[in-house]
Amino acid sequence: MAKIHATAIVDPAAELDASVTVGPYAVIGPDVRIGAGTSVGPHTVIEGRTTIGCDNRIFQFASIGAISQDMSYGGEPTQLVIGDRNTIREFCTLNLGTMKEEGVTRIGSDNWIMAYVHVAHDCRVGNHIVMANNATLAGHVHVGDWAVIGGLTGVHQFVHIGAHAMVGFQGHVAQDVPPYMTVDGNPLAVRAVNLTGLKRRGFSNERMGVIRQMHKLIYRDSLTLEQATAAIGALKGSQPDADTDVEAMLDFLAGAKRGIVR
Repeated sequence: MAKIHATAIVDPAAELDASVTVGPYAVIGPDVRIGAGTSVGPHTVIEGRTTIGCDNRIFQFASIGAISQDMSYGGEPTQLVIGDRNTIREFCTLNLGTMKEEGVTRIGSDNWIMAYVHVAHDCRVGNHIVMANNATLAGHVHVGDWAVIGGLTGVHQFVHIGAHAMVGFQGHVAQDVPPYMTVDGNPLAVRAVNLTGLKRRGFSNERMGVIRQMHKLIYRDSLTLEQATAAIGALKGSQPDADTDVEAMLDFLAGAKRGIVR
């Protein structure tokens, strides 16, 4: 049996691994599934069609799996899917998806989600992401692996934030943030390549050199975005270890629908 505090309310239909712990006064609904090793803090509410993986730490007063704040939502059977080894701190709100996309809000694994973070409907949050206190994702936002989002930052709906990007404190993010870049200010601007983050993740000097070239082409050489994209494509093969980084940038630029921060 899962270790459930006597004051917690867990619907008999909920599926909890035997190693799950549930703190005092938590409420868990009938369509919830929670994997091995996950702990649920006091006064947390987990509802809706929510699936939570293994070894997550969910702190007190979190609201997980509530219906979306989209006024068009009509009670459709949408979902929230959370991966493994995430830390979800106090007062976070993580909502179900809507039928405007696939009907699922997705949060990956190994994320560090600080207090009062909001992840709205249909967001796709990758892996190894840090979201500082009060960071807010509107609906349909995509966040790539290893991104960092500073405290009190608001991200507009449908915005994409690329892998390894860093958004500074109190950012107003209304356009897509390309991978590897550091942005801050209001209005938001790209300041540099996120070299500190890349070094921490073991990027070689050669890879970082190519990423710095891509930054220069987009932000320093007075090229149109079309010209910069063509020049970035020409970097393939110059440093084979960086080809995946070039492809990641090209894919991101091709898929940018709100325009990129420039």
